[in-house]
Amino acid sequence: MTDILNKSIVLVLNRNWQAINIRTPAEAFCQMATNVATALEIEGENHVRPVTWDEWITLPIRDSDNAVHTVRGAIRVPTVIVALNFAKVPKKRPKLCARSIRERDGNRCQYTGKLLRPDEGSLDHVLPRSRGGKDEWGNLVWSDKAVNARKGNRLPHEAGLRLLNVPRAPKELPVTALIRNAHAVADWRLFVKE
Repeated sequence: MTDILNKSIVLVLNRNWQAINIRTPAEAFCQMATNVATALEIEGENHVRPVTWDEWITLPIRDSDNAVHTVRGAIRVPTVIVALNFAKVPKKRPKLCARSIRERDGNRCQYTGKLLRPDEGSLDHVLPRSRGGKDEWGNLVWSDKAVNARKGNRLPHEAGLRLLNVPRAPKELPVTALIRNAHAVADWRLFVKE
């Protein structure tokens, strides 16, 4: 029971039904019980309805549902809840990681312009770490592995290289664009792009 309660598998929508967050069932139950959120009962694309906490705890458990067992019986774990008093779509910068750098740089080596498959490239510190370079947006670029190895711990101009673009932090995006359905929850497909 504890495992399912603490697994981030509940999609949170704002009151306009736009994806804004992912929560654990424990957090979702708290929001529902305090009338901050309602759950969505989803049975295919054509049957989606908001359900209050009082009704939710009486719903039958279907074969496809996760459930939490309490002393009063089993309670279905919601897959999607709606935050009733929240209308905004927050903005957020993508997490700094190799995938985000690769996406920012369009899968291209920032020294040669060559289009790379993910396994052909690696992160390069423009100012090498050995010389005080930091792990930050303005110092990381996507580079061909062979070019990166040739550059080593030198500055680009010392290795005879020139950056095609100055690395910058990407713009903040609506969180809706950053939410991924990592657990392949079928009900999320109505609200989150794959």
